[in-house]
Amino acid sequence: MLSRTADHLFWMSRYTERAENTARLLDVNYQTSLLPQSAAVAQMGWQGLLSISELLPAYEALYAEITPENVMAFMVKNEDNPSSIISCLKAARENARAVRGSLTTEVWETQNQTWLEMLRKIKEGEFERDPGQFFEWVKFRSHLSRGVTVGTMLMDEALHFMRLGTFLERADNTARLVDVKFHAVESDFFGAANAQDQEYDFYHWSAILRSVSGFEIYRKVYRDVIQPERVAELLVLRADMPRSLHACLNEVVSNLAMVSSDSAIESRRRSGKLLAELQYGKIEEILANGLHAYLTQFLDRVNDIGASISREFLVPT
Repeated sequence: MLSRTADHLFWMSRYTERAENTARLLDVNYQTSLLPQSAAVAQMGWQGLLSISELLPAYEALYAEITPENVMAFMVKNEDNPSSIISCLKAARENARAVRGSLTTEVWETQNQTWLEMLRKIKEGEFERDPGQFFEWVKFRSHLSRGVTVGTMLMDEALHFMRLGTFLERADNTARLVDVKFHAVESDFFGAANAQDQEYDFYHWSAILRSVSGFEIYRKVYRDVIQPERVAELLVLRADMPRSLHACLNEVVSNLAMVSSDSAIESRRRSGKLLAELQYGKIEEILANGLHAYLTQFLDRVNDIGASISREFLVPT
C-alpha cells in the first residue's frame, strides 16, 4: 500500500473518532451543567474542557468570557477551530475523497452523507435547539461509519490503518475525559461526606460513565454504588470495556502487528510496552502516584506512538 493512501485512511478514521469524542465531552459537560451547582463550579467545568483539549488560548482569542453557549459554538461549528466537530467531519470527508478508490461505496457514502447532513443541521439551527440531540446524532454517525467499515471493507492493510487511527484517537480522548473530570471534582466532591454532595457525586459520575457508554457496563461489572476509584479502574485498566485505555492499546498493538512483520520497529516496541503496563497495572498504585500525573504521561506516550507510526508507515510531515 502507498504510504500516502495509508495516511489518508489513518486520518479519516482519527477525525471521525475525534468528532464523536468531542461530542461526548461536550455532552457530559452539558448534562452536568444542568445539575444544581454554583456558577464558579460550572465555569470551571467548561474551562477544564477547553484546557484538556488544549484549546483555551484559541478560545480566549475569540471570546471575552467562558460561557456554555460560547464554548459549545466554538467546539461544534467554528471552522477556524481545527478540533471542532464541523472541522473534524470536513477533514474526515476530504481524506475519504482523496482515497475514494480504496473505500467501498458504503464507506464513502456514509462519510459524504454525514458531512452534508452536518451542514444542513448547522444551517437550520438544530444544534442550538437541542444540543443533546445533536451530540447523539454525531455519535450515531460515528458508530455507523465504524460499522460500515468493519462490515464492508476487505480485511487488509487499508482496514488495519483505519482501525489504528480509530483506537489511537480513542485512547487519547478517553484519557483526556478521565483526567479533566477527576481533576475537576477531586477537591470538591471526591468521596463526598454529606447526603447532598453524595447525591451530586452520583449524578456526576453517572454522567461521566454515560459519556463513554459505560453506565450499564459499570453496573454489570461492579454491581455496586458508583465509586470514583472503580470508574477510574473501568476506564483505564479493564480490557473488556470497549473505550478503556487497555482495550484501545490492545487494538493498536494487534493492528500494528498486521501491517508490520518487524517487531523491532519503534511504534510496535512503544505500544507493546505501554500495553504491558496496562495489563499488569493496579488502580491502587496509579491513584497512589497520582491519576493526573499518570494520564498526562499516558497522553505523551500515545502521541509518541502516533508520531512513530507516522514516521514509519505514513507520509512524513
